[in-house]
Amino acid sequence: MCDYFCSFLCDFALKKDFQMKYGEEAVKSAKLEAWDNPYPEKDYNIEISFPEFTCLCPRSGYPDFATFKINYIPDKHIIELKSLKLYLNGYRDRHISHEAVTNKIYEDLSALLKPRFIEVIGDFNERGNVKTIIRVTSQNQPKSLRV
Repeated sequence: MCDYFCSFLCDFALKKDFQMKYGEEAVKSAKLEAWDNPYPEKDYNIEISFPEFTCLCPRSGYPDFATFKINYIPDKHIIELKSLKLYLNGYRDRHISHEAVTNKIYEDLSALLKPRFIEVIGDFNERGNVKTIIRVTSQNQPKSLRV
């Protein structure tokens, strides 16, 4: 009796929630989008913080939580922020290492924007008493941004 009832409940729950929510659909179809820089003649720094980043550990499957910081000096293009948010949320169900995800985000943004300078920092929360900060920086770092 219990097996039948549990099976019925599982089937009911799966059918009821089968349709994706609008947010899930937006994340699934997310594409990074570049906009024209309104001031391409100026050197100015754009700092973006994304404190609710999640991905999955490729070994254990446990969730990893991080704050991602993106600092860049645009050239001809800037990132459209909603597309960036949806793109970053797309990692929440992906099994990927801290190093791989930080470098992938750096590569994708660099390829799309071709900025004068870019730095991507993945500041991962402690797990198992280990804290990881991954920093990927372009070679042409301005003196004003050096630590």
